[in-house]
Formats: sequence, C-alpha cells, structure tokens
Amino acid sequence: MTTPSVPMCPVVHFEMPYRDRDRAARFYAEAFGWQCQKLGPEMGDYLLVTTAPPGTRPGLPPQAPVGAINGGLFPFKPDVPMQYPAVVMGVDDIRAAMSRVKAAGGEVMGEPMTIPGVGDYVSFVDTEGNRNSIIQPLMPA
Repeated sequence: MTTPSVPMCPVVHFEMPYRDRDRAARFYAEAFGWQCQKLGPEMGDYLLVTTAPPGTRPGLPPQAPVGAINGGLFPFKPDVPMQYPAVVMGVDDIRAAMSRVKAAGGEVMGEPMTIPGVGDYVSFVDTEGNRNSIIQPLMPA
C-alpha cells in the first residue's frame, strides 16, 4: 500500500561494513562475480561494487526505474540469529552459489527453503560477518 501524497522512492544502493577490504572484495568477486573498485582515503576507503551490467533486468517489470531494486521486511523473531539489514542476490543455481560462497570463505546458514511462488532461498554469512541471502527465483513463463 502506498500513500498517494508520497512518491515511491526506489532503493538504489546498499551498504555493508567490512573488516578486511581485500578479503571482502575477493569474497564477492569469487562468490557472485561482482566488480570491486577500491577507493582511496579521500573517499573514506570505500569499496564500490558493481553487481549487474547495464541493460535489461530479468525479474523486474519493464517500467521499473533504472537502478531500482525491490525489497521487503520480515517479522523480528527473538530466537532467530542475525536479524540485520541484508541484501538478497539472485542466482541461476542456488546449489552452485552455495558452493561458491563456501569456497570463497563464507558460511551458508542451513539448507535452501522454498518460498511458494517466489523461489529457493538461503542465508549466508560473508567473510566480514554480514548476513545476506541468495535466491534462485522462479522465472515466469
């Protein structure tokens, strides 16, 4: 539900902390093929990541603004660990992505669960201690 008087503002960026910049860059390059650019001290030693090439974006409607990503909120559950902001990466093969995460030094948190009508989903912890997730989406016919 949107409020008619407030324009819909797309999410266009995400940020996560790192503890070791080289290790984090290597992890995301090896596990997800991201391009990493290490900026200098004048830019706060930021690690800029490119996650997708420009052009058509599968899974998003054609009218979605360039740079937009979708998201959601989940109910907080006190007995579930690591409930922090996170990003979800779409993958073609969740098992292969899980293997890449492990090979790059991350830890997969359990087995994939099927989200009906959406796809297979599993969380992981990267080399910097951030919890994120991967999803193998169901693509419409």
